[in-house]
Amino acid sequence: MNILSNISNIIIPALIFYIVGYGLISKVKVYEEFINGAKSGLKTVVQIMPTLIGLMVAVGVLRASGFMQFFGGLFGNLTEQVGIPADVVPLLLIKMFSSSAATGLVLDIFKTHGPDSYTGMLTSVLMSCTETIFYTMSVYFLTAKVTKTRWTLAGALFSMVISLIVSVIMAGMMT
Repeated sequence: MNILSNISNIIIPALIFYIVGYGLISKVKVYEEFINGAKSGLKTVVQIMPTLIGLMVAVGVLRASGFMQFFGGLFGNLTEQVGIPADVVPLLLIKMFSSSAATGLVLDIFKTHGPDSYTGMLTSVLMSCTETIFYTMSVYFLTAKVTKTRWTLAGALFSMVISLIVSVIMAGMMT
């Protein structure tokens, strides 16, 4: 195990030296290209900032208003029949928009049910195998100036449903 730890400590510096060395051999002005890339990255951050702020504010308002608990209670009876506790339903909704807000819900679920309970296991598996669909689509499509998303949302939602089904099965096997 110590060997793996040492290898992981060496990989990043080796990769950086490789990139710089390759750039020097190719007669590329490495530092100038780095600065241009950093400027371009900063422009991208400025472009996507309103979208990020809007998503964070919307999620914060929904969470603070009590809508998440209302939503969980509304659909909880239906979802509990298929193995999804009512406390996990708001997590499913929030995770599609913001991973950091979903992490806050995860901590609440762990405090209430414990991480080793069925609800805690399901929550852990869901967090690791689901994606922030709307965040990813809005940020990356805005940055890449994609206007025709075609089947992206349908595919992402289908993937979310499959992830949910597999998560319920896996959490059931672990408890």
